[in-house]
Amino acid sequence: MTEREEFPLISGHPSIDLVNTEVVRRGVRHDLLVTESDLNHWLVSMKEIGSLAAIQTTGYSPETLHAVRKLRSFLRDGFEKLADRNALVDKWKEHLEDLIQKAPLSYKILSEGLVPIPVGDSTDAILSLVAFDALKLLASEELLTIRRCANPDCVLLFMDSSGRRKWCSMKICGNRAKVARHEEKRAKRL
Repeated sequence: MTEREEFPLISGHPSIDLVNTEVVRRGVRHDLLVTESDLNHWLVSMKEIGSLAAIQTTGYSPETLHAVRKLRSFLRDGFEKLADRNALVDKWKEHLEDLIQKAPLSYKILSEGLVPIPVGDSTDAILSLVAFDALKLLASEELLTIRRCANPDCVLLFMDSSGRRKWCSMKICGNRAKVARHEEKRAKRL
């Protein structure tokens, strides 16, 4: 039995962390959301870090998985445009607003603070919360700090409020780059 791969939860934002459920390992792109079980695992992981505090974490259908993967692709297109310093079209924002309308948000005070709670079926609830997160980032202009990892083989996106960050994370790509530079210097000395 293979061990379940953990998700690279590096942004603290459900919309970006959803996009980052596609990774590259040894030059091959991998989808970490292949089954409903993978989706449940991602939702549990997001709930544990407080990103989707009030979401249901079990019982999703293949249709839900398909809808979430479709949203992931849509978000990746928009986020990569912003990372490449291109503007988003109004339709991008409008599509996310439409997803929220299918499961409007109510709010509750939980240990995490004031938490949005979608009112609607479970599939629309997930889509609504992720769309809400993306729109909140867009409205606050935080989304303008989205960047691609400097590793050309990496597809992960991250937020860079300092303007100096290069890697999705030091643990994932930054350390690999440091090791590669060290090996290169060592080879030159020999």
